[in-house]
Amino acid sequence: MMELLAPAGSPEAVIAAVQSGADAVYLGCGSLNARRNAVNFTEEELQAAVEYCHLRGAKVYLTLNTLLYDRELEAASALVRYADSIGVDALLVQDLGVLRMARQTAPDLPIHASTQMTLHSLDGIKLAADLGVSRAVLSRELSKEQIADLCARSPIELEVFVHGALCMCYSGQCFLSSVIGGRSGNRGLCAQPCRLKYGWNGRANGELLSLKDLALVRHLQELEDMGVACAKIEGRMKRPEYVAVVTGIYASVLRQRRWPTQEELKRLEAAFSRQGFTEGYYQGKKGPAMFGVHQDSDTDPTPMFKAAKADYSRGERPRVPVTLSADIRRNAPATVTVRDGDGHEVTVSGPTPEDAVKRALTKAEAEQQLAKTGGTPYLAQADCQVEPGLALPLSALNRLRREALDGLSAQRIQPPKHNQYPWTLPPAVRAREPAPVRFAVSIQRWEQLTEELLRLQPVRVEIPLELAGDKKRLTWAAERCSLALVLPRILWDAEREQAVALLRAAKAAGVTLCLCSTWGGVALAQSEGFSVAGDFGLGVTNSETLRGLRALGLVSATLSFEQRLARLRDLSRELPWELIVYGRLPLMVMENCIIANRTGGNCQRACQSGDNCLTDRRGARFPVVRAYGCRNELLNSRVLYLADKPDYQNLGCQTYRLLFTLETPEECVSVLRQYLGLEQPRPQEITRGLYYRDVE
Repeated sequence: MMELLAPAGSPEAVIAAVQSGADAVYLGCGSLNARRNAVNFTEEELQAAVEYCHLRGAKVYLTLNTLLYDRELEAASALVRYADSIGVDALLVQDLGVLRMARQTAPDLPIHASTQMTLHSLDGIKLAADLGVSRAVLSRELSKEQIADLCARSPIELEVFVHGALCMCYSGQCFLSSVIGGRSGNRGLCAQPCRLKYGWNGRANGELLSLKDLALVRHLQELEDMGVACAKIEGRMKRPEYVAVVTGIYASVLRQRRWPTQEELKRLEAAFSRQGFTEGYYQGKKGPAMFGVHQDSDTDPTPMFKAAKADYSRGERPRVPVTLSADIRRNAPATVTVRDGDGHEVTVSGPTPEDAVKRALTKAEAEQQLAKTGGTPYLAQADCQVEPGLALPLSALNRLRREALDGLSAQRIQPPKHNQYPWTLPPAVRAREPAPVRFAVSIQRWEQLTEELLRLQPVRVEIPLELAGDKKRLTWAAERCSLALVLPRILWDAEREQAVALLRAAKAAGVTLCLCSTWGGVALAQSEGFSVAGDFGLGVTNSETLRGLRALGLVSATLSFEQRLARLRDLSRELPWELIVYGRLPLMVMENCIIANRTGGNCQRACQSGDNCLTDRRGARFPVVRAYGCRNELLNSRVLYLADKPDYQNLGCQTYRLLFTLETPEECVSVLRQYLGLEQPRPQEITRGLYYRDVE
């Protein structure tokens, strides 16, 4: 049966989830996880949670699903060792460096790829499997047809979110909270600025980035039939009562293989919703109907939550089937044996039965007594062998049953014996000599690539994949400069054939390098014979990630722009670095086209106009541009500009990248001249990004 995975933001939520029917819980310990604002667990609480869950047949998955810095990796390694030693069942990760560290530290501990890894294609899933991942949590934007197709072809287990909050941006690719507020979702502290008001035409008068919560409770059987291994409920920031209500309904619907009742749907909405729920992505029906905000419910959830708390606090709900057997015969101590479905077995012995004087113990009486497992997690079936004519006090049977179950419990919470190894961050590789300052330019339109720009001799010109469809201009450019393709951050399997055709057209023109922001992109580009450079979407924040990219055959990597320049200096030169030093930083890549929502679905001309800007409550204007596959990309309101702060050049990067998006051809030339020192810097309405301020 498909596993039901519930959130646990606190020790009480563990109890609420398990007593309400969860097969597994996911939780964080300390601050190294994607919900740093949750209560989270101490090490002692984590061990108690693991023992509580394992005793009751539930699993525990530890979230270590954020991007980490070098200085945090050794503490993370210690946490991994501890988690493995107490029997945590799997680790959820986003960061390639963390994945590599965990595989070296605790090679027997299963690794699950968090949705923060942006896995939405078979190429990406296969690469994750090659890295040692045993389960992938899919992006929440996929339709049921896509999920079914991936389940049929995936070499590893797949997990799907079925209930809870939806992010506007693909998970792992959102930088809105960090760039505008210094709180990174990739570091576990998203401030959810997408839930605030935005608008078009200079007025912030709507919730244009706030999606309704997901609810796939009507499709659990369908997902199970597809082969989905795990149905996941979002909500580690929610109260335990919420966890109990939602988990209980999903568990009941899943186990009984039925649709939810109207009453259950009302309870889900009363627990929490944003003007109802959505199945939009799952059904392939995107649009404005998917958007909503949280409002006070017409139904007061207090009585429902109070009843839920009373229910999960009442005591044990038997959920672990066991078989209890007794052997009662003359001239031998009475024995009781208990077995569970996981291979555990305990036998205990007691007094020797005597010949009955008044009344002999019967087989039925013995079995009835052994089956009394109330107040324990065990659901017992008894089978006794009782020789006729013997007497044994029922109190003795009770004691034997208790001793046997206690012994079974001790076995069930015993952690498995795994191999573990010490891990320390390897010594940093330092640059042998200062690197020359070289600039690459990234364009969005062929018009931006002019002879005047080429005369400034950028070391590389980067073009989005779709521009390779213009064979004439592609050939013209390839003859004049070193071209590289920027693969889209999101590329569905249904779009792969077209992408391959574009890749081959570019290869025929002499292009040999692709910049990739996702694991699917890396695998696709390499399969077509391209050299690969890691782009910003891979989230390079530590030296171990650089080692991992080198092991995968990448030739360079653009460092994450979610960190201070001072921290970058300490990174090991495992692989040539690159750094974005100019441009409107990409904040979101969105599957739900807000330009189409604005225009009633006719977005082709609107995408081309270049005047699509979201306005926030402070009046800042964020350009919205078309991304590959009729998606949207939200750009920062201010341009990252460092031409007047040349200290970035002391980092020793191989290449510094200038991202041109809305700039005119003349502006592209002027900006490159400013960075080359051929023009005076002219900073206006700019930002330094996160390079000079702390990122939480």
